Amino acid sequence: MQNDLVQWAVFIGLTVLMAALTGWQVSRMGGRSTDSNREYFLAGGNLTWPFIAGSITLTNLSTDQLVGMNGNQMLLLAWWELSAIIGLLMLCWIFLPIYYRNNCTTTTELLERKYGSKHLRAVVSVLFLLGNVFIYLPIMLYTGSLFLKTMFGVDIPLMLIAAVMAVLGGAYAISGGLRTVAVYDTISGIGILAMALLIMVLALAAIDFDFSGIPPERLSMIGDKDSPIPWQTLLTGMIFIQMFYWSTNQTITQRAMAAPSLREGQKGVLAAAVIRLLIIPAIVVVPGVAAYKLFGDAGDATYGRIVATVMPGWLSGAFAAFMAAALLTSYTSVLNSSVTLYVCDLHEKFIAEKPNVGRLNTIISLAFLALSVLLVPIYMGADSIINLVQQLNGLLSMPILSAFIVGLMFRNVDARAVMGAVVFGTLLYAGFTFVWTPTHYIHLMVVTLAACIAFAIGVNRLVFGRRAALIDPVRRRLGLKAGQD
Repeated sequence: MQNDLVQWAVFIGLTVLMAALTGWQVSRMGGRSTDSNREYFLAGGNLTWPFIAGSITLTNLSTDQLVGMNGNQMLLLAWWELSAIIGLLMLCWIFLPIYYRNNCTTTTELLERKYGSKHLRAVVSVLFLLGNVFIYLPIMLYTGSLFLKTMFGVDIPLMLIAAVMAVLGGAYAISGGLRTVAVYDTISGIGILAMALLIMVLALAAIDFDFSGIPPERLSMIGDKDSPIPWQTLLTGMIFIQMFYWSTNQTITQRAMAAPSLREGQKGVLAAAVIRLLIIPAIVVVPGVAAYKLFGDAGDATYGRIVATVMPGWLSGAFAAFMAAALLTSYTSVLNSSVTLYVCDLHEKFIAEKPNVGRLNTIISLAFLALSVLLVPIYMGADSIINLVQQLNGLLSMPILSAFIVGLMFRNVDARAVMGAVVFGTLLYAGFTFVWTPTHYIHLMVVTLAACIAFAIGVNRLVFGRRAALIDPVRRRLGLKAGQD
């Protein structure tokens, strides 16, 4: 009983401390912008590279990564994190300069500038919002609540834990916009990464650093055709999955676009890539593999069980606090970017050009928060939450990415042809997922991407009578649209 009280005291104390440090740091930051959109959604353009690196890292590293990847209990899943480095480098050297030259608040704003269509911008924004609200937010709440429930062994309904975490996350997102979210990400990130590394070492010590007895397929980094990541997919769909997530996804790029300069943003992205290379792959797979030797196949409950087994009692409250922070950082980041997309791409374009951004931020945040909690039960009982997430991503990722690729590589393309391609790609991948799956879903992503591009170019020519032409490399590098000098 006394140990439980210590756990809860440490948990509550650290949670309050991180919140207080966030408030203190935010109050010290200058560069407040009179532009409401820039202040709420781009932190006034005042994020320095450490906060960009911290926010990018912790936005991605949530309980769905730690719980979901370790739940597969195989080293192979590390490829998701290793290949992510390529996506970050694409953001740094290819996409981020284009966003800055075009003075973008959202990634979808680039599409409006390239095609001259607010309707295409809105279509892609709606797809992003569907993914955030119906996939990412509820899955984060589910995996985080599952971990806390498993670790503490409490008899509290999972939905209640999810609701509490959502309210706390919403409070951060509503109170100070991206500035508060990014600072909280970075402060909590130091503890999260340190604790995750400690868990990895303790898990290895629990099996005496001996992997004997673990099936070879769980230790291999080369996946066969029946594995979650067949090795061939690393050369096909995996590349474009990472391009989409790290270079066009609003939740990630928004942090890099909030720097005072392109150079500062690039420094933050490169720092995030270094963190990912040195730390992230190991902490998301090694504890799960060690847990297989201790418990056998434990599924998505693996991480909670290994932590409860190897973590000293006096540290478990601290770890729970940091894991709750991991959930909150990712949840608030996705929530903030979702509100950004709604306000900038939909509300200001089609409802009211100059709304009260603070009030609208609160209303939309609460609506998305409530919906994400209600959707949590849908994901309970999934065989592998991380594989489910990646598979569902294909419904949105490749159709959206095709719009960016066509816009950056071709001129004289009608926006309506691209909108048709986006809808076509979503339906095509849905057919691959739910009706006919001829090969691995990662291969099917690149098939979907190629089909979308071909559809856009074909419809552009056959229906709208316009011949697409490749943009020369200099213009493409500068991100110039057709007719722009």
